[in-house]
Amino acid sequence: MPEATLAAIRRILLCILLVGLAGMAAELLFLQHDEEATQLIPLVLIALAFAALTWHAAHGDPASLAAVQVTMVLFLVAGLLGMYLHYRANVEFQREVDPSIAGQALLWKALAAKTPPALAPGSMSQLGLIGLAYAYRHPSRHRRPPTPLPPATGGP
Repeated sequence: MPEATLAAIRRILLCILLVGLAGMAAELLFLQHDEEATQLIPLVLIALAFAALTWHAAHGDPASLAAVQVTMVLFLVAGLLGMYLHYRANVEFQREVDPSIAGQALLWKALAAKTPPALAPGSMSQLGLIGLAYAYRHPSRHRRPPTPLPPATGGP
């Protein structure tokens, strides 16, 4: 695939990632998703992602690209953790409402619950995958900082 095409795809992925980050941050803030420490995880990661992407845009060096990649892996983990926490909260609620519920009935009730939506944190993982796709074989991973010139020696 020509380099220009890859660069265009990479720009599109970056735009999708930035729009997704901004949209998710707005939604979480509107939903007041900051009442418990675990609810702050996605907000902190979104801020970290904006910081890493800004650093990468400013410098484009391998270290900034690595920061983007690590942040995106954290997004994957946070998405899985969030789905577990949402599901667990729904299971606890369903058991309070109906102590006799168990098995497949409990599973489906917990997954279908609207508050908290059990699978909503999966969008964190999706953004992480988009960010990793953006960083995949990125040209800046081979870029080295410029080598300083040797000091000038006294001449004749």
